Amino acid sequence: MKIIDLTNKVALITGGGQGLGAVACKALVEAGASVVINYFDDDKGINKQRAEETAHELGSRAVPMKADVRNINEVQEMLDSILHQYNQIDIIINNAGILRDRTLKKMSSEEWQQVIDTNLTGVFNVCRSAVEKISDDGRIVNLSSISGILGFFGQSNYAAAKAGVIGFTKALSRELGRKGITVNAVAPGVILTEMGKSIPEEVRNEMLKNIPLNKFGDPEDIANTIVFLCSDMAKYITGQVIHVNGGWIG
Repeated sequence: MKIIDLTNKVALITGGGQGLGAVACKALVEAGASVVINYFDDDKGINKQRAEETAHELGSRAVPMKADVRNINEVQEMLDSILHQYNQIDIIINNAGILRDRTLKKMSSEEWQQVIDTNLTGVFNVCRSAVEKISDDGRIVNLSSISGILGFFGQSNYAAAKAGVIGFTKALSRELGRKGITVNAVAPGVILTEMGKSIPEEVRNEMLKNIPLNKFGDPEDIANTIVFLCSDMAKYITGQVIHVNGGWIG
């Protein structure tokens, strides 16, 4: 049986210091990759602290690196720093994302724009900056969401951004295919991260009724899918949306 081996690969994971990003970092390191844990340096320093803690836990093959994915200049500087340190970029995981849930009637223009800027424009900024830097036969995995398919109540901003990620992924896969670079999206269902646990219990109970496996996902379910898509086992898979939702939709 073939074993996934990402030895000598260098991966960038945006928003990699916590939640799904941190679990994905761990899975990539366990598969042999070196990982760059991107974080946004918030005023309180919480993101920096979490990224540094994650890097410390993972050891010498993990380093934290600051950049606001909403700012293409900062993203370009980060990618240049990665190339300077490692001489290559093989894997990009666009994971950074935020929630600003509110019904459209009550949603402010700022709440709309914040989510679009981080969850969709951030993906553009990273990929646009990386197209001439990522190795041939590289891997790009973009995090979408079941909300981008179904459109959950109070998430018009988030659903629009995550649906946009799907369209972006499909288009970019056609542009980069000639270099052997695969571009795929992973669309998680409800995953019990800090973000998933923030959903009110009564809402989660209603959601659970839609899931044939009768349980919510663990972060490792998403991380394992990401690692597979980054491996040689998935070299002929591109432009796809991989649904990881316990059978809710397919």
